[in-house]
Amino acid sequence: MRFLLYNIRYATGGLPGRGPLQFLRPSKQLLDEIVAYIRSVKPDIAGLLEVDSGSVRSRRRHQSRVIAEALGHTHAYRSKYAVNSFAHRIPILRRQGNAIIVRDADRPVRFHYFTNGVKRLVLELEMPDVAVFLVHLALGGRVRLQQMHTLYDLVRSATKPVLLAGDFNAFWGRHEIELFRAACGLRSADPENRPTWPSWRPHRQLDVILHSPDIVVDRFELGNVLLSDHLPLICDFRVPRSRSAAIDILHEAVTASRELY
Repeated sequence: MRFLLYNIRYATGGLPGRGPLQFLRPSKQLLDEIVAYIRSVKPDIAGLLEVDSGSVRSRRRHQSRVIAEALGHTHAYRSKYAVNSFAHRIPILRRQGNAIIVRDADRPVRFHYFTNGVKRLVLELEMPDVAVFLVHLALGGRVRLQQMHTLYDLVRSATKPVLLAGDFNAFWGRHEIELFRAACGLRSADPENRPTWPSWRPHRQLDVILHSPDIVVDRFELGNVLLSDHLPLICDFRVPRSRSAAIDILHEAVTASRELY
């Protein structure tokens, strides 16, 4: 199974020297280029961060819907700001979120929200033999650590092998990710821990894919594209059949016990 993680920066580009106004410029051409790139990767699952769901900036185009329809896949999107937050009241900001695009038929997706920070969304995709979590953590270090604590609880409560991916915004250094990874008992899909930001001259590892030991990573690479200020991450993984069979048996047992009672 192929997983793509990509912070697309609302399809506004990411090259240096363009200033903050680039976040307001029309993005149709770049979005079309992003669609073409994602199509070339052929992901089974794509975790997309910084998606515009139809503001003036994107010319009212729902970016994850456009991408999903172009690929013939399904998608699940949600604003990354809590409904009762100040950011959710601002026209452009409330259209900013994250999305999961899936090749298969509709799969259950749950939306969790951290209790602190501005960006609070956690998407959880349930596949037959793996739980996929997608996150975009806070810029502030202290809030980010609090969010990691909540994320730890979510990961540890999963009943399937976990694939956890996202922009961790680990500006304090890679030790943030390493401490979290070790606490959760996860492994990095990229053993070299290569930097992913900024795309034109990467020197920080902000974007990460972590996974349970039960998951086998057959291939990992960074995409060589400059369509955002983040590099895309591509991961080919599988859950060994013996592990998948054990999960199926466990689910059947749980279902049977519920029917009895």
